[in-house]
Amino acid sequence: MMEAPTGILKDDELDLIREVEAERMELLDEDELLALHKRVRRARKKHTKNYRRLAAAGVVEEGARGTARPRHGKAAQRAEIFEEALSRVSNRLAAVAQETYEALKAERLERAAAGKSSGPHGSTGPAAGGVGPGRAAEHQTSPGTKKKQASSQAAGAKRQAKRDSK
Repeated sequence: MMEAPTGILKDDELDLIREVEAERMELLDEDELLALHKRVRRARKKHTKNYRRLAAAGVVEEGARGTARPRHGKAAQRAEIFEEALSRVSNRLAAVAQETYEALKAERLERAAAGKSSGPHGSTGPAAGGVGPGRAAEHQTSPGTKKKQASSQAAGAKRQAKRDSK
């Protein structure tokens, strides 16, 4: 990892960079990694924005942001440090997410092989009221569908009553 030069980062920023060390990230679960990712991304965005603002102010004098960069070396270094830190956290998060995916997939396949469903109703297969071979699924109506049907029926009745009154 890129070593943060002394004097460039504040103490709380150094603490955040230390949290990105591989040994520390190994101890974090997926939710904790997501929280760390969010914090590092916010810090990266802050420092990138600050660097670009400083460099943009120098564009008038220098003619380009790239040529204005040497004057804003610390700001650029901070942005690069957090860019690398975000990359490390993103890679670790992707690896943990892939492991979780593989574990859940294996669990679902195992349950399917055992004849148990992990569907939305929590049924344990055809014997427990699920749909078996050769049997059509029953139509389920949601409260929203019932409301729409009732509204449509009421509108039709209203139109018919209007015709009948003429």
